[in-house]
Amino acid sequence: MRAVLFLFLAHLGIGIVATLVFVSREAGVKFFRFNAGLAAILIAIALAFRPVGSVQPASNTLALGALFICETAVVVYWATVGRALARIRPALTAVAVGSGLVALVAQALSVVPDRALPMQALTVASFLTSAGLLGSACTAMILGHWYLIIPSMQVSHLQSIVKLHIGSMVVRIAVVVAAVFLAIATWEPGTGPSFRRYITTAAGIFFWQRVLFGLGGPALLSYLTWETAKIRSTQSATGILYVDFFTVVVGEVLAKYLLLATRVPV
Repeated sequence: MRAVLFLFLAHLGIGIVATLVFVSREAGVKFFRFNAGLAAILIAIALAFRPVGSVQPASNTLALGALFICETAVVVYWATVGRALARIRPALTAVAVGSGLVALVAQALSVVPDRALPMQALTVASFLTSAGLLGSACTAMILGHWYLIIPSMQVSHLQSIVKLHIGSMVVRIAVVVAAVFLAIATWEPGTGPSFRRYITTAAGIFFWQRVLFGLGGPALLSYLTWETAKIRSTQSATGILYVDFFTVVVGEVLAKYLLLATRVPV
Protein backbone atom coordinates (compact mmCIF):
# COMPACT_ATOMS: atom_id res chain seq x y z
CA MET A 1 0.00 0.00 0.00
CA ARG A 2 2.91 2.36 0.68
CA ALA A 3 4.16 1.82 -2.87
CA VAL A 4 0.71 2.59 -4.30
CA LEU A 5 0.45 5.83 -2.30
CA PHE A 6 4.01 6.79 -3.15
CA LEU A 7 3.49 6.39 -6.89
CA PHE A 8 0.03 8.00 -6.92
CA LEU A 9 1.01 11.08 -4.90
CA ALA A 10 4.26 11.56 -6.82
CA HIS A 11 2.49 11.33 -10.17
CA LEU A 12 -0.24 13.74 -9.09
CA GLY A 13 2.28 16.28 -7.80
CA ILE A 14 4.47 16.08 -10.90
CA GLY A 15 1.39 16.25 -13.12
CA ILE A 16 0.18 19.46 -11.47
CA VAL A 17 3.59 21.08 -11.94
CA ALA A 18 3.72 20.07 -15.62
CA THR A 19 0.21 21.29 -16.46
CA LEU A 20 0.82 24.72 -14.92
CA VAL A 21 2.95 25.42 -18.00
CA PHE A 22 -0.25 25.46 -20.07
CA VAL A 23 -2.18 27.91 -17.86
CA SER A 24 -2.31 31.61 -18.79
CA ARG A 25 -0.82 34.16 -16.42
CA GLU A 26 -4.25 35.79 -16.39
CA ALA A 27 -5.19 33.21 -13.73
CA GLY A 28 -3.19 35.35 -11.32
CA VAL A 29 -0.35 34.95 -8.85
CA LYS A 30 -2.51 33.29 -6.21
CA PHE A 31 -3.55 30.53 -8.61
CA PHE A 32 0.04 29.56 -9.39
CA ARG A 33 1.07 29.87 -5.75
CA PHE A 34 -1.81 27.66 -4.62
CA ASN A 35 -1.09 24.95 -7.19
CA ALA A 36 2.66 25.04 -6.57
CA GLY A 37 2.03 24.69 -2.84
CA LEU A 38 -0.35 21.81 -3.44
CA ALA A 39 2.16 20.03 -5.67
CA ALA A 40 4.93 20.55 -3.10
CA ILE A 41 2.78 19.07 -0.33
CA LEU A 42 1.82 16.05 -2.44
CA ILE A 43 5.41 15.29 -3.43
CA ALA A 44 6.59 15.74 0.17
CA ILE A 45 3.96 13.25 1.38
CA ALA A 46 4.97 10.88 -1.43
CA LEU A 47 8.58 11.00 -0.27
CA ALA A 48 7.43 10.32 3.29
CA PHE A 49 5.52 7.24 2.07
CA ARG A 50 8.34 5.91 -0.07
CA PRO A 51 8.48 2.13 0.42
CA VAL A 52 11.59 0.40 1.66
CA GLY A 53 13.01 -2.63 -0.08
CA SER A 54 15.32 -3.50 -2.92
CA VAL A 55 12.45 -4.40 -5.28
CA GLN A 56 10.34 -1.33 -4.62
CA PRO A 57 10.27 1.71 -6.95
CA ALA A 58 11.41 3.98 -4.12
CA SER A 59 14.66 2.04 -3.88
CA ASN A 60 15.80 3.51 -7.19
CA THR A 61 18.37 6.16 -6.32
CA LEU A 62 17.87 8.10 -9.54
CA ALA A 63 14.08 8.21 -9.10
CA LEU A 64 14.34 9.46 -5.53
CA GLY A 65 17.06 11.97 -6.34
CA ALA A 66 15.11 13.41 -9.27
CA LEU A 67 11.94 13.59 -7.17
CA PHE A 68 13.82 15.43 -4.42
CA ILE A 69 15.18 17.95 -6.96
CA CYS A 70 11.65 18.41 -8.30
CA GLU A 71 10.35 19.03 -4.78
CA THR A 72 13.08 21.59 -4.07
CA ALA A 73 12.39 23.47 -7.32
CA VAL A 74 8.65 23.52 -6.65
CA VAL A 75 9.12 24.84 -3.11
CA VAL A 76 11.40 27.64 -4.35
CA TYR A 77 8.91 28.36 -7.15
CA TRP A 78 6.10 28.63 -4.60
CA ALA A 79 8.18 30.96 -2.41
CA THR A 80 9.07 33.29 -5.29
CA VAL A 81 5.78 33.55 -7.21
CA GLY A 82 4.77 37.21 -7.39
CA ARG A 83 7.88 38.37 -5.55
CA ALA A 84 11.12 40.06 -6.56
CA LEU A 85 12.77 36.80 -7.57
CA ALA A 86 9.84 35.82 -9.81
CA ARG A 87 12.09 36.31 -12.86
CA ILE A 88 13.70 32.95 -12.11
CA ARG A 89 10.32 31.22 -12.32
CA PRO A 90 10.82 29.91 -15.90
CA ALA A 91 14.10 28.27 -14.90
CA LEU A 92 12.51 26.76 -11.79
CA THR A 93 9.63 25.44 -13.87
CA ALA A 94 12.05 23.84 -16.32
CA VAL A 95 14.00 22.19 -13.49
CA ALA A 96 10.84 20.97 -11.76
CA VAL A 97 9.27 19.54 -14.91
CA GLY A 98 12.54 18.07 -16.19
CA SER A 99 13.44 16.36 -12.92
CA GLY A 100 9.83 15.20 -12.55
CA LEU A 101 9.99 13.50 -15.95
CA VAL A 102 13.28 11.84 -15.02
CA ALA A 103 11.71 10.59 -11.78
CA LEU A 104 8.74 9.10 -13.68
CA VAL A 105 10.94 7.28 -16.18
CA ALA A 106 13.27 5.97 -13.45
CA GLN A 107 10.31 4.80 -11.35
CA ALA A 108 8.81 2.97 -14.30
CA LEU A 109 12.01 1.16 -15.19
CA SER A 110 12.63 0.16 -11.57
CA VAL A 111 9.14 -1.36 -11.26
CA VAL A 112 9.62 -3.73 -14.23
CA PRO A 113 13.42 -4.12 -14.54
CA ASP A 114 13.25 -7.70 -15.82
CA ARG A 115 10.45 -7.31 -18.37
CA ALA A 116 10.92 -7.21 -22.13
CA LEU A 117 11.70 -3.85 -23.74
CA PRO A 118 8.18 -3.30 -25.18
CA MET A 119 6.59 -3.73 -21.73
CA GLN A 120 9.20 -1.47 -20.15
CA ALA A 121 8.44 1.19 -22.77
CA LEU A 122 4.71 0.88 -22.10
CA THR A 123 5.34 1.19 -18.36
CA VAL A 124 7.24 4.42 -18.95
CA ALA A 125 4.40 5.65 -21.18
CA SER A 126 1.91 4.61 -18.50
CA PHE A 127 3.66 6.65 -15.80
CA LEU A 128 3.97 9.70 -18.05
CA THR A 129 0.33 9.58 -19.17
CA SER A 130 -0.84 8.92 -15.60
CA ALA A 131 0.89 12.08 -14.40
CA GLY A 132 -0.53 14.00 -17.34
CA LEU A 133 -4.08 12.80 -16.72
CA LEU A 134 -3.97 13.43 -12.98
CA GLY A 135 -2.35 16.83 -13.37
CA SER A 136 -4.68 18.06 -16.11
CA ALA A 137 -7.79 16.89 -14.21
CA CYS A 138 -6.69 18.59 -10.97
CA THR A 139 -5.52 21.80 -12.63
CA ALA A 140 -8.70 22.05 -14.74
CA MET A 141 -10.84 21.58 -11.64
CA ILE A 142 -8.99 24.29 -9.69
CA LEU A 143 -8.96 26.66 -12.68
CA GLY A 144 -12.71 26.24 -13.06
CA HIS A 145 -13.15 27.12 -9.41
CA TRP A 146 -10.91 30.17 -9.93
CA TYR A 147 -13.63 31.81 -12.05
CA LEU A 148 -15.44 32.46 -8.78
CA ILE A 149 -12.41 34.50 -7.68
CA ILE A 150 -11.74 36.20 -11.03
CA PRO A 151 -15.11 36.27 -12.86
CA SER A 152 -13.66 38.45 -15.64
CA MET A 153 -11.15 35.79 -16.70
CA GLN A 154 -11.64 34.65 -20.30
CA VAL A 155 -13.41 31.30 -20.61
CA SER A 156 -10.93 30.33 -23.33
CA HIS A 157 -8.40 29.52 -20.60
CA LEU A 158 -10.70 26.86 -19.15
CA GLN A 159 -11.44 25.54 -22.62
CA SER A 160 -7.73 25.18 -23.31
CA ILE A 161 -7.00 23.19 -20.15
CA VAL A 162 -10.05 20.99 -20.77
CA LYS A 163 -8.68 20.28 -24.26
CA LEU A 164 -5.41 19.26 -22.64
CA HIS A 165 -7.29 17.01 -20.24
CA ILE A 166 -9.20 15.33 -23.07
CA GLY A 167 -5.97 14.84 -25.01
CA SER A 168 -4.27 13.27 -21.99
CA MET A 169 -7.29 10.99 -21.55
CA VAL A 170 -7.11 9.78 -25.15
CA VAL A 171 -3.39 9.01 -24.88
CA ARG A 172 -3.90 7.31 -21.49
CA ILE A 173 -6.58 5.01 -22.93
CA ALA A 174 -4.34 4.16 -25.90
CA VAL A 175 -1.48 3.17 -23.57
CA VAL A 176 -3.76 0.97 -21.42
CA VAL A 177 -5.20 -0.78 -24.49
CA ALA A 178 -1.71 -1.42 -25.85
CA ALA A 179 -0.50 -2.76 -22.48
CA VAL A 180 -3.43 -5.16 -22.12
CA PHE A 181 -3.01 -6.39 -25.70
CA LEU A 182 0.74 -6.92 -25.25
CA ALA A 183 0.29 -8.72 -21.91
CA ILE A 184 -2.22 -11.15 -23.45
CA ALA A 185 -0.39 -11.62 -26.77
CA THR A 186 3.05 -12.29 -25.30
CA TRP A 187 2.08 -14.64 -22.47
CA GLU A 188 3.64 -18.10 -22.64
CA PRO A 189 2.91 -21.13 -20.46
CA GLY A 190 5.33 -21.42 -17.57
CA THR A 191 6.10 -17.71 -17.42
CA GLY A 192 3.56 -16.91 -14.72
CA PRO A 193 -0.19 -16.32 -14.45
CA SER A 194 -2.00 -15.33 -17.64
CA PHE A 195 -3.33 -11.77 -17.63
CA ARG A 196 -6.27 -12.95 -19.74
CA ARG A 197 -7.18 -15.43 -17.02
CA TYR A 198 -6.70 -12.78 -14.33
CA ILE A 199 -9.17 -10.32 -15.84
CA THR A 200 -11.80 -13.02 -16.45
CA THR A 201 -11.87 -14.26 -12.85
CA ALA A 202 -13.21 -12.71 -9.66
CA ALA A 203 -9.78 -11.17 -8.98
CA GLY A 204 -10.19 -9.14 -12.15
CA ILE A 205 -12.89 -6.98 -10.56
CA PHE A 206 -10.21 -4.39 -9.78
CA PHE A 207 -9.26 -4.25 -13.45
CA TRP A 208 -12.83 -3.70 -14.60
CA GLN A 209 -13.37 -1.06 -11.91
CA ARG A 210 -10.24 0.63 -13.18
CA VAL A 211 -11.59 0.58 -16.75
CA LEU A 212 -15.10 1.72 -15.81
CA PHE A 213 -14.32 4.42 -13.24
CA GLY A 214 -10.81 5.40 -14.29
CA LEU A 215 -11.19 5.51 -18.07
CA GLY A 216 -14.84 5.36 -19.09
CA GLY A 217 -16.02 7.81 -16.44
CA PRO A 218 -13.42 10.52 -17.09
CA ALA A 219 -13.83 10.13 -20.86
CA LEU A 220 -17.54 10.88 -20.62
CA LEU A 221 -17.19 13.59 -17.99
CA SER A 222 -14.37 15.41 -19.80
CA TYR A 223 -16.52 15.53 -22.93
CA LEU A 224 -19.44 16.93 -20.94
CA THR A 225 -17.10 19.50 -19.43
CA TRP A 226 -15.95 20.57 -22.88
CA GLU A 227 -19.53 20.97 -24.11
CA THR A 228 -20.38 22.98 -20.98
CA ALA A 229 -17.30 25.18 -21.31
CA LYS A 230 -18.22 25.92 -24.92
CA ILE A 231 -21.44 27.59 -23.76
CA ARG A 232 -19.40 29.54 -21.17
CA SER A 233 -21.07 27.93 -18.16
CA THR A 234 -17.99 27.84 -15.96
CA GLN A 235 -19.81 26.91 -12.74
CA SER A 236 -21.45 23.86 -14.33
CA ALA A 237 -18.17 22.87 -15.95
CA THR A 238 -16.41 23.11 -12.58
CA GLY A 239 -19.03 20.91 -10.93
CA ILE A 240 -18.49 18.25 -13.57
CA LEU A 241 -14.72 18.56 -13.17
CA TYR A 242 -14.99 17.79 -9.45
CA VAL A 243 -16.63 14.45 -10.29
CA ASP A 244 -14.20 13.92 -13.15
CA PHE A 245 -11.20 14.40 -10.87
CA PHE A 246 -12.62 11.94 -8.34
CA THR A 247 -13.04 9.24 -11.01
CA VAL A 248 -9.52 9.88 -12.30
CA VAL A 249 -8.12 9.50 -8.78
CA VAL A 250 -9.98 6.23 -8.24
CA GLY A 251 -8.81 4.90 -11.59
CA GLU A 252 -5.17 5.83 -11.13
CA VAL A 253 -4.96 4.42 -7.60
CA LEU A 254 -6.34 1.14 -8.95
CA ALA A 255 -3.89 1.33 -11.86
CA LYS A 256 -0.95 1.58 -9.46
CA TYR A 257 -2.26 -1.39 -7.46
CA LEU A 258 -2.75 -3.50 -10.60
CA LEU A 259 0.72 -2.63 -11.88
CA LEU A 260 2.39 -3.76 -8.67
CA ALA A 261 0.17 -6.87 -8.45
CA THR A 262 0.36 -8.01 -12.09
CA ARG A 263 3.24 -5.95 -13.52
CA VAL A 264 0.99 -4.87 -16.38
CA PRO A 265 0.83 -1.05 -16.74
CA VAL A 266 -2.92 -0.59 -17.00
